[in-house]
Amino acid sequence: MSDDDANILLEIHTSALAGMVNSPRHFARWAALAADEDHPDADLTEETFRARLVGGDEALLALWSRHLNDWDFAESPLWSPETAPRTPARRAAVYERLRLGEDLRKVLDEAVRVSVIAGPTVITREFTPWYTQERAAARTFYWRAYEHKLRDKGWSDAAIASLDGASRAVVERLSNPEQPAARQAKGLVVGYVQSGKTANFTGVAAKAIDAGYRLVIVLGGTLNMLRAQTQRRIDMELIGQENILGGADPSDVDSLVGIDYVGDDAEWDDFVSHGGRPSTRGSFDIDRLTTRDKDYKSLATGIRALEYDKRERTLPLHDPSNLHHAAARVMVVKKNKAVLTKLVKDLKQIHGILGELPALIIDDESDQASVNTSNPKKWEQGRTERTAINSLISQLLTLLPRAQYVGYTATPFANVFVDPSDGEDIFPSDFLISLPRPTGYMGVQDFHDLDSPVEDGERTVANSQEKAHVRGIYDSTGDRLQEAMDAFVLSGALKLYRLAAGVPEKNFRHHTMLVHESVKMDDHAKLALRINTMWHEAPQTSAPGHARLAALWESDFAPVSEARADGLPCPASYDELRQHVSRARQLIGSTGTPVIVVNGDSDRYFDQLDLDFDSSNVWKILVGGTKLSRGFTVEGLTITYYRRTTQQADTLMQMGRWFGFRPGYRDLVRLYIGREETYGRDRTADLYEAFEAVCRDEELFREQLARYAELVDGRPQLTPSQVPPLVSQHLPWLKPAAANKMFNAELVEVRSPGVWVEPTAYPTESADLGHNANQWMSVLNGLTEPPVTLGSHLGEQYEALVSTIGHSDLLKLLCELRWSEPSQFSPHLESLVEAGGLNPPIDDWVVIAPQQTSGRRTEARILGSRPLSLARRVRRRGRLFGAISEPKHRNAALRIAGAPTALAGNELVESLVRPRRGAVMLYPVVEEVPTLGTDGSIDPRHLVMAFNLVPPAGSGQPGQSRLRFRARDSGKSEFAIIDRQDIRP
Repeated sequence: MSDDDANILLEIHTSALAGMVNSPRHFARWAALAADEDHPDADLTEETFRARLVGGDEALLALWSRHLNDWDFAESPLWSPETAPRTPARRAAVYERLRLGEDLRKVLDEAVRVSVIAGPTVITREFTPWYTQERAAARTFYWRAYEHKLRDKGWSDAAIASLDGASRAVVERLSNPEQPAARQAKGLVVGYVQSGKTANFTGVAAKAIDAGYRLVIVLGGTLNMLRAQTQRRIDMELIGQENILGGADPSDVDSLVGIDYVGDDAEWDDFVSHGGRPSTRGSFDIDRLTTRDKDYKSLATGIRALEYDKRERTLPLHDPSNLHHAAARVMVVKKNKAVLTKLVKDLKQIHGILGELPALIIDDESDQASVNTSNPKKWEQGRTERTAINSLISQLLTLLPRAQYVGYTATPFANVFVDPSDGEDIFPSDFLISLPRPTGYMGVQDFHDLDSPVEDGERTVANSQEKAHVRGIYDSTGDRLQEAMDAFVLSGALKLYRLAAGVPEKNFRHHTMLVHESVKMDDHAKLALRINTMWHEAPQTSAPGHARLAALWESDFAPVSEARADGLPCPASYDELRQHVSRARQLIGSTGTPVIVVNGDSDRYFDQLDLDFDSSNVWKILVGGTKLSRGFTVEGLTITYYRRTTQQADTLMQMGRWFGFRPGYRDLVRLYIGREETYGRDRTADLYEAFEAVCRDEELFREQLARYAELVDGRPQLTPSQVPPLVSQHLPWLKPAAANKMFNAELVEVRSPGVWVEPTAYPTESADLGHNANQWMSVLNGLTEPPVTLGSHLGEQYEALVSTIGHSDLLKLLCELRWSEPSQFSPHLESLVEAGGLNPPIDDWVVIAPQQTSGRRTEARILGSRPLSLARRVRRRGRLFGAISEPKHRNAALRIAGAPTALAGNELVESLVRPRRGAVMLYPVVEEVPTLGTDGSIDPRHLVMAFNLVPPAGSGQPGQSRLRFRARDSGKSEFAIIDRQDIRP
């Protein structure tokens, strides 16, 4: 096929697929229609189509990739409501509607695989659907512009489809902007630190504006630099050149006075272009009420800036005949009392139109400043007292009765602890959406070995995230600041080496190191002076400096990159890096100093250079505190030196600037972190352990949201008001959020039919440990001999002792156990008590005690039992263990309990399966090498009798919620949103 024929085929396919925005249809017919007039002789056979794909026609493949991903990700489409998104069944339904042949399907499946990117987790109240697929497709001007921009930035079709679905999940839960009655919706979107939340809310803004929202207020953090960064992102990727110019001629210098970006932004040509003013292209314009350099001061042209032209003056603005012709207004404002007071004052002067105006308030970093932190105990009776920013947001919501509020944060605990009975506050009463972990993101899993089965002594840079990326600062190691600075220069040299080897330049435009020890500005100045002195007194390009870097290369970077570079170019020796070391040091010290101080201090102690990632390449060491600890994206961050303590989990989590996207240099990322930092009075904290604890808190929170997001009998199991009890706390000294952010419901019961339940809050006191061991004595003595072999039909065999116990006997045992934190297991125990009265009831439980048969095996007699294997575990989170069970043991228990996710077992496992039977996995655990008696016995006071259980999959009643709450509703207003039909006293 000639190039002309290939272009014709692409044109026909593009035209045919353009008619399938709402649903896939008979492709051959639509292609024939598209070819009818201009290309009646075009070859439209499947054989030719298939040959073009196999032959590498990238344009044709990209076209089909976009459409297949759109259909794969669609949520409950009318054309295939019975298939789940991103599944082979959905793809098969698409092919059936397109009526494609089997051979072509195989080629498309290989070229455009069904995406495994997870969709968002949604906790929601019931809502009236209005943002249908047809309506969303009818007006897409700004969304399509944003989508094209993301594609230009290198986003994959699957990633764009994922963002499309996630942003749609938000917009469809807002109120219909055209509806006659005013209604507000409030929601919260939870992402990860530096994971693309801005991309999501920009997509939400684009779709909301297309749908009819005509005022968008973005609360862009509390700092000027964060607000400006957010403004530029939205201007660049959504609003676009023509709206920024506002009709000015870009070739007329005089007309550009006062217009930002033009002439002073290196990436102006990369800003979205709509091909002309949107109002001349069948859409509508966007007027900016703030700019990159100017926060909201007052309506620039008086109150007229919020006057909307109506085509039909007798009808309200929200009527479709007016709404879809009016210009939209967008502002990005700082969460600052003076700024928001001016905005509220101006809005109060506008009469009439505000009640007709569909508005969207997007609150970036919504757990900061926005939450009401005044102490309820000090309020006057019958009166809610609010902190300044919270009060002003409340006033905005009152002035704009059609305003929708959507908060965005990576640390949601403060938001979900807001009193939901306060209808004027920002509690996410309508929806809570947890975004999936994006592809390519470096997060907690990339810096911590969460419950790794690899023993500490066997961990290497290849199998341990900590070994690869984390360098602890202990009293015995010194402060390691010089080493961290050397690592910064060495990693910069490695980036330059890769750049010379052909890795894209955009990956290495910025190269930064973050040093964070304190929030005090005096400390920043002293630290910056120290770094500057070290830089000049111990240069990396001197003979001793090259020796240090060569040693660091051999001991650290070479082995890590060998194991983790994933095909990226790496030098064979340090000698290949020497020339790049000189260039890296030159770039870092280009202004005479390697340091930029980033704080609120105005040049009192140290020359603060501009931190501008937009107009220049930044290769610097950044010293700061609050300004660099929330929201603001530190581009090119490779080396982090972190030693600041805090006792609030959300504050700590926001300081994790080392989380983010690191294309082309993941293997070079290093975290130098304090492991013995002083806080409070004579207390020390392991900051690495603290980060792991808060990350576990948040991951567990997300896992539980995902588990209970599933509808039961068409209704949500969990409403946003019932979310707070799911918040856990793994370290006793690290609180999830401030104490005066209370919640309104207590978790009483968790039903887990067919689900693995793993308690970890075992007691620490010797008497309690001995008590628990005595409770298990009859079970231990009932284990049958000899050991049997368990496992799945795919392998993973292991030896175990097995017995059975009746349900009532197990309940009696469990009810007598003692815990370090009883609330961790009590909701599960409550469900087992309730399950005893089910019809049919739970009959019995199989007890499995895995036995080690090789390796470092330790056995002991427990209270006269036969010798049993002991498991060695440590408490990784205060009084809590990490995972106790071993992955290879779990399938047998899940299979016996009838879990739908379990693999078929071996013959013995299958013989143990019963409809009303559960499984218990028993692990006698020691926390250090045990001392055994002469008869091989162990003191039960030195033993943790740990267990896991899987309740029978059939023990849940059809249509029954898995959660039960007891309400703690303040009942102060009519806005209480607890769904009492699901709550039993």
